[in-house]
Amino acid sequence: MAEFPDEPIDTVHKTIIFEDVVMGFEGSTVLDGVSFELKRGETKAVLGVAGAGKSTILKLCLGLIRPDGGRIYVLGHDITTMTEEQLFDLRNHVGIVFQESALFDSLRVRENVAFRLMEEKLPEQEVESRVREVLRFVELEDAIDKLPSELSGGMRRRVGIARAIITHPEVLLYDSPTGGLDPITSTTIIELIMKQRDVSKTSALLVSHRLQDGFMLASHYYDPQYNRMEPVDGKPMLEVHTSFMVLRDGKVIFDGTAHDLGSVEDPYIREYIS
Repeated sequence: MAEFPDEPIDTVHKTIIFEDVVMGFEGSTVLDGVSFELKRGETKAVLGVAGAGKSTILKLCLGLIRPDGGRIYVLGHDITTMTEEQLFDLRNHVGIVFQESALFDSLRVRENVAFRLMEEKLPEQEVESRVREVLRFVELEDAIDKLPSELSGGMRRRVGIARAIITHPEVLLYDSPTGGLDPITSTTIIELIMKQRDVSKTSALLVSHRLQDGFMLASHYYDPQYNRMEPVDGKPMLEVHTSFMVLRDGKVIFDGTAHDLGSVEDPYIREYIS
């Protein structure tokens, strides 16, 4: 196991910290002094038009690319100074759900979900138990022996979520998890993200083009008694731990709650949320 550099960072309350991050490609600035924090147990919806830098933020969180300037802390470690070996170990604590699910076409659902556990060479019985546990969580245990080609788009996305959460990550990164899905299936995916947030208290960054994804997360909670999401209305003491961040031209132009977003007076944001 790689040794992580010690950092005097608040890991009790914060899982991701960006400090004045700058990133450019081929002479074009994608992120221009981006700063934000992701608290433990919080889901932050990252919004903005195409090219605003949303997916770049996820790649930076994983250390897949390095910023041109600024600092990025993930789980208390400055990943801008870490070696590839150190980053590999850190990624075991971070799960990612891709828009296209990125499943292995030649492997059945069981092997796709178990992939990271098999890399760790865990006992076969433990792997099988954990695979079935997460497939029950996403309500797909009956599909355990199917190939990705036998699944609908929404089912593949749910398998992607199962694969991301099987290692019990401290942070989840969602890259447009409802992209390309019909409204009903999109709601199913958001309900699963909500379930993960409220049951496991996992911190998450959710990149989305769909404003309604964030508002649904901010206005509903998962009710384990009925295994469904319910509106927060009438339950003022209930906290859903969801915030919003809006990017424009590589800069953060809003970072706050749903209530604050709904009352903001900035004309660009008003047009965006309308």
